[in-house]
Amino acid sequence: MDIIAQFELLSDAGQLAVVGGLFWALAVFAGLMERRRAKRRDVARLEQVGWMPWTGLLVGAAMLGGGLLMMALAAR
Repeated sequence: MDIIAQFELLSDAGQLAVVGGLFWALAVFAGLMERRRAKRRDVARLEQVGWMPWTGLLVGAAMLGGGLLMMALAAR
């Protein structure tokens, strides 16, 4: 059975928990990338690479993930 079919067979609370966990994983990734960016010393090279709002992504993903996980607990 493929992963999409398994996801479809989960309860509503299970689906919310899985999506909330994925948002938390995105938040952890964004936090690691923000830490890596903050440690960079060469500002000229940083300007060439571009700008990514890692902190905003971290906060947004953590809030969405936390909200989805709380709804999953309430729906249980």
